[in-house]
Amino acid sequence: MSSNIGQNYPYTRETEAQRAAAIERAEAAFDGLRDRISSEATPLGTTASDELWWVWACPVDPAVGRLHVAGYARERHGLYAVCDKCGRSFLR
Repeated sequence: MSSNIGQNYPYTRETEAQRAAAIERAEAAFDGLRDRISSEATPLGTTASDELWWVWACPVDPAVGRLHVAGYARERHGLYAVCDKCGRSFLR
């Protein structure tokens, strides 16, 4: 197995409510994260309450951190994901 398996394969899935709650907790925990998300990503828009989103293991600390979708990347094609434990952002 490669050392970056956490970057390549989804860890689990979460509902829209779980995703939104995880992003809110991360924004509250890390100063400036809300501003960084709004400057680097576009909102997801209206999503169904039963929609499922992928969650990935954070490449910084795959045993603890999880990446939750926070929007669409402005500069590149892909999902903009934020770690709930370290506050870093990644493209998925």
